[in-house]
Amino acid sequence: MADKRDFYEVLGVEKSASDDDIKKAYRKMARQYHPDVNKAADAESKFKEVKEAYDVLSDEGKRSQYDRFGHVDPNQGFGGGGGGDFGGGFGDIFDMFFGGGGGGRRDPNAPQRGNDLQYTMTIEFKEAVFGKETEITIPRTENCDTCVGTGAKPGTKPETCSTCRGTGQQEVVQNTPFGRMVNRRACSTCSGTGKIIKEKCTTCHGAGKVKKQRKINVKIPAGVDEGAQIRLSGEGESGTRGGPSGDLYIVIRVKAHDFFERDNDDIYCEVPLNFAQAALGDEIEIPTLTEKVKLKIPAGTQTGTYFRLKGKGVPRLRGYGQGDQHVKVTVVTPTNMSDEQKELLRQFAGVGAPAGEVQHEHHESIFDKMKKAFRGE
Repeated sequence: MADKRDFYEVLGVEKSASDDDIKKAYRKMARQYHPDVNKAADAESKFKEVKEAYDVLSDEGKRSQYDRFGHVDPNQGFGGGGGGDFGGGFGDIFDMFFGGGGGGRRDPNAPQRGNDLQYTMTIEFKEAVFGKETEITIPRTENCDTCVGTGAKPGTKPETCSTCRGTGQQEVVQNTPFGRMVNRRACSTCSGTGKIIKEKCTTCHGAGKVKKQRKINVKIPAGVDEGAQIRLSGEGESGTRGGPSGDLYIVIRVKAHDFFERDNDDIYCEVPLNFAQAALGDEIEIPTLTEKVKLKIPAGTQTGTYFRLKGKGVPRLRGYGQGDQHVKVTVVTPTNMSDEQKELLRQFAGVGAPAGEVQHEHHESIFDKMKKAFRGE
């Protein structure tokens, strides 16, 4: 873990940062390194690093643990066992010194839940805003239809292992200077299953499982955002011995939009004004997510001024209503004027009528983006 960067450093925030500060930093960096936007060779790895940092720091419990222990797992200890499940760690040591009876023995024939799966889905900006219904194909492990998951040839069934008598474990006794020691391990005959398959299913070759491509219908709710997860219960891999299936988690990635930017449920955009519109006032047409609306520009408007279009933002994912759209105006300076136009500007001390063609690349890009937004792109 020593090569991992500090999660606060990854997001560029202080350790005292609020939840909102962390969320804002994540959104900014996720847009910056999104593989659909950033084509640099290391963009994907940086995006994953940012996502991992956010997953930890946005969760109160995980953040508290990270603040105390950093990247070190506090559950790692004697025998390398994880928290709560000691597997062959403490259980085996207990058996060695006390002759078994540690209470950690598991029934190899008990139902076992299937594994969870994760699927990353990239959607368009407006699909995240309005939601969509689509079909995806995922590879997953399912019970074999031929043997119904038993692994045995149809008409036969697995037999109880004679070595371990169905327990799935063997005990190895050793005499040492400390006394008689018993070590318990997986049965070498049945590999810990407690069963022997003499005639294997020809479809799954005794595994009881097969890989399949499964089509699943997915409903993306309106208002989802970058990094959101959708849980589909029971759509993970099949369980074993009658156990329940795991879940499928769909992680959402959202493509950037040319004209609109999103911050939570609010939408931001930038529109150009010429000298006359800013100085004298005007009524201009603004593209929103659903339609074109009129926006009144008061006389004397300065560049960088924001106007709010209430209720023209993103539908709230959990709740009623929508966010707002914030429109930033930029006053465009003419750069290609006739002598007459220049003279008029001199007469009015730089406050004059609109003139000339806009040549600045930034302003050209604003116009281009606005045209696309009007076309609904």
